[in-house]
Amino acid sequence: MRFDRQSGVFLHVTSLPGPHGIGDLGDGASAFVDFLADADQSLWQFCPLGPTSPAHGNSPYQSYSAFAGNPLLVSLDRLVERGWLTDDDFQPVPDFDPHETEYGRVAEYKLPLLRTAFERFEESATGGERSAFDAFREREGDWLADYALFMALKGEFDGALWTEWPSEVKTREATERYRDDLAEEIRFREFVQFVFDGQWRDLREYARDRGVGLVGDLPIYVALDSADVWASPEAFLLDDDNEPAAVAGVPPNAGDGGQRWGNPLYDWDRLRETGYEWWLARLSRLFDLVDVTRIDHFKAFDEYWAIPADADDPAAGEWRDAPGDDFFETVERELGDLPFVVEDLGFIDQSLVDLRDRFDFPGMKVPHYADWCRAGDPNQPMHYPENSVAYSATHDTNTTVGYYRNLPDDQRDCLHYNLGIDGGDDIHWSMIEAVWNSEAVIAFAPMQDLLGLDEHARFNAPGTAEGNWRWRCTREGFDPGVADHLAMLTDIHIR
Repeated sequence: MRFDRQSGVFLHVTSLPGPHGIGDLGDGASAFVDFLADADQSLWQFCPLGPTSPAHGNSPYQSYSAFAGNPLLVSLDRLVERGWLTDDDFQPVPDFDPHETEYGRVAEYKLPLLRTAFERFEESATGGERSAFDAFREREGDWLADYALFMALKGEFDGALWTEWPSEVKTREATERYRDDLAEEIRFREFVQFVFDGQWRDLREYARDRGVGLVGDLPIYVALDSADVWASPEAFLLDDDNEPAAVAGVPPNAGDGGQRWGNPLYDWDRLRETGYEWWLARLSRLFDLVDVTRIDHFKAFDEYWAIPADADDPAAGEWRDAPGDDFFETVERELGDLPFVVEDLGFIDQSLVDLRDRFDFPGMKVPHYADWCRAGDPNQPMHYPENSVAYSATHDTNTTVGYYRNLPDDQRDCLHYNLGIDGGDDIHWSMIEAVWNSEAVIAFAPMQDLLGLDEHARFNAPGTAEGNWRWRCTREGFDPGVADHLAMLTDIHIR
């Protein structure tokens, strides 16, 4: 799929403003779409939308499901509009920090209110509402039934990892009995997904009406503690006890010892035999929710690093071949155009480049990785190829202001020279303009860069477990002056 020259802003949904401790699919999301439209932006990018786990620091890349939506993103105000909650139900509203998400407090506050909404729905829903719920359950049943049962079982077994559940549940031999025993809890979980789905589709229509496309994120791997692995063990490299035989990560690189992520790997041979049925279902669901998809860790579709499950050292792993062309040809044949942009950072070799270019997928470019004193460095914005997606910063990097302040003096001087600026008073706008002016077909800036925020607003620091995914924007951040300035740059650089 070829893209038009355009630009957008990265802001994860949790970072939106709102009264209940976390960004949601209500008024804060609509206000951000309005901000994007005022700024003449075509795209809104965010992290994966799945339900997150406190055990993994609420990382959106370690979700309980690759199909479900995060219950914490449901707008309570929209449930009032439906008549399933009242303003009185909210009281007292905790004194949430407007600048960061406190996931534990948010869950303690919101989840009981979602249960109240469910009870009201069961008591008073109209015939049309019940029919809509039934239609949703039927349409999404292939993943919804297993996800709802999985989450009900998580509650039944005190949140334990599913590999620690009783043997007959771990291996799904007793699922029908538990479907009966936990029927009400399962229906509640299905109701929350029904509400999320409806609110998301309303938001997508609102964005589409204002010329804003939604850019979702596809983590290459899923969490071990997920409905995906529990319900479809045949899709993964598991041993006879349904435990991972090998896990994902990356090998040592210059300056680091590699990473052991611990996610289960795919059984690509088995998946190929099924025509990639599990993947087609996953992508079909995602394509139904977003307009463009960023593939995280694209390298693993070419070849992947497999670490023995009993090894702690990432260096103990080995490269194994992934399906590459066959996978994407199958997806294109079954689902049509491939609206992918790909994260091709890190282990870039010729086979990765060849796979990316055969399908015309734009790769990522980030100026934070540039050597500013090296002539022709490919990470400098003036050298970005047309078929690329350029970012002033990403969710995994420092903000541009934080990055600039940490640069060595010689790199800072070379940056000034290359960007044609005298200093760093407005370095965030200087970097954004350099990215917008580049040949890259798509340009992005995170909201933190538009506001000129420093390192305290960094969203995620890879390799750390605490303090990530928490930053939030207030409503004041949707400043008309900021929107006007971004619109001017977008017009000047024909995006």
